[in-house]
Amino acid sequence: MEQQDLQKRLLLALALSFVVFIAFSYFFPTQQAEQNVEKNAAQTQTHSAPHTDSTPTAQHTPDTTANASVQTSTTALGTIKSANFVITVDSLGRLAQVELLEDKYKDEEGNTLKILDPREAKPLEVRFSDPAINKEAFEIPYSVVGGNSTIDVTDAEQTLTLEQKLSGLTLTKKITFKANGSYDVAVTTSKDASYFITPGYRPVADQSMYMLVRGALIKTNDNIIKTVEDGEARGDENFKNAKIASAFDRYYASLFFDFDEGLNVSIVKEKGDNPLIFVQGRSESSLHGYIGPKDHKVLHSIHPELTDAIEFGWFSFLAIPFFKVLLWIHGYIGNWGWAIILFTILVKMILFPLSYKGMMSMQKLKDLAPKMKELKEKYKSDPAKMNMQMMELYRKHGANPMGGCLPMLLQIPVFFALYRVLLNADELQGAHWMLWINDLSRMDPYFILPILMGASMYFQQKITPSNFTDPLQEKIFKWFPVIMTVFFVYFPSGLVLYWLVNNIFTIAQQYYINHMYAKHKEAAIALHHKEKESK
Repeated sequence: MEQQDLQKRLLLALALSFVVFIAFSYFFPTQQAEQNVEKNAAQTQTHSAPHTDSTPTAQHTPDTTANASVQTSTTALGTIKSANFVITVDSLGRLAQVELLEDKYKDEEGNTLKILDPREAKPLEVRFSDPAINKEAFEIPYSVVGGNSTIDVTDAEQTLTLEQKLSGLTLTKKITFKANGSYDVAVTTSKDASYFITPGYRPVADQSMYMLVRGALIKTNDNIIKTVEDGEARGDENFKNAKIASAFDRYYASLFFDFDEGLNVSIVKEKGDNPLIFVQGRSESSLHGYIGPKDHKVLHSIHPELTDAIEFGWFSFLAIPFFKVLLWIHGYIGNWGWAIILFTILVKMILFPLSYKGMMSMQKLKDLAPKMKELKEKYKSDPAKMNMQMMELYRKHGANPMGGCLPMLLQIPVFFALYRVLLNADELQGAHWMLWINDLSRMDPYFILPILMGASMYFQQKITPSNFTDPLQEKIFKWFPVIMTVFFVYFPSGLVLYWLVNNIFTIAQQYYINHMYAKHKEAAIALHHKEKESK
């Protein structure tokens, strides 16, 4: 196959795959987010206990089949307040609801955000391996032991002690809540009984239609991050001495962690093959937990390793360092919009040497187009001879037929990694930039950035050398800015801002390279004339 055609086809394939990825991300999300938790969460609902066909070590597993359904507790047993959240504890000793009070989490009507679904398993729910004990545990309510059931942790941590007296044993939960959303819980049973405790079903606060990772995240004792996404749980996943067990969605997580002794974790398969985490308990168990936004600063303040609970999907190997660089830049300038712009400039500077070579190669190929066309006509009946002559032409003029692909190839992993960062970073929620962008995690309300992005992409095409011989390929590339503009209308404005700035600096680079190439040609022509005169 002739090399120049290969280059064009590769460029076309990359462009089309890029469009397919963007379209799939928006129109076919991996797991459609559930609706926000109902405002009247006090209604009585039925909680279906999950069923699993394969369970780890049958004598040591939570009972998931004894109760086909158990009544969801609707009685508030305790309330924990802070400046940023309100946590409600129900009569079954679980964190029934978490309400985030900060302005950045409020909707357009000013309603606060509730992150848990009252129909699903809740944090600190205990399930026993013995079906008879488990049935009784879901029927007998807890009681508050001493003290006040309404506590305020804004200024200092507070402890809520709960007790459940079953016919054969007494279970006690001593929960110490802190202002940053973390808590410590000590669970004791009056006699040995095999039980498991869960951080609950993942938060369901996010309703976006992007291709995101949601489900369970485990950090193993050998520091490997494992994810079990919604729809992919087998029900037989086990992790010994894990450091983190997190149920998460886009921005929020409910998790347990233990960086000293570790956690013995089992994954139960819920309806829809969604994962539900359980941690094996003992007669005296101590757990550390957190529930709330996956804010890097907050998680780092609790424990530096806890920032590993922020999940970026396939491109984590690039997304994590990108995120850290963005955090570092933001630490100096204090604005996420300008941090994204400076990050984009930094990326362009690092990639410029390669981009320069690729763009210069495209300029040379444009000038060689007439000669290439002549060779095609001359050797159209002998493809092998034509390719040999083409390669000689490229060698003579220092042109690389694949050089123009390199800048695009480099941009794709960079874009996808940053795509994950700007989709998953809680810090961008409520982040202001300029006059009309009040939230970089949401679409531009006036479509200004997407339109500018599309216009810049169109202008970039106009000044970029191309030599398409296939009319269909040329039409697809001409319509590419329009297609991208339509998709980017719905994307977070932070991501559109990155692409717009990237295009602007690519245009500037192209003008510079066009100028340098013109000087190079002038010098070559002058040298050619000088050599002719000397002869």
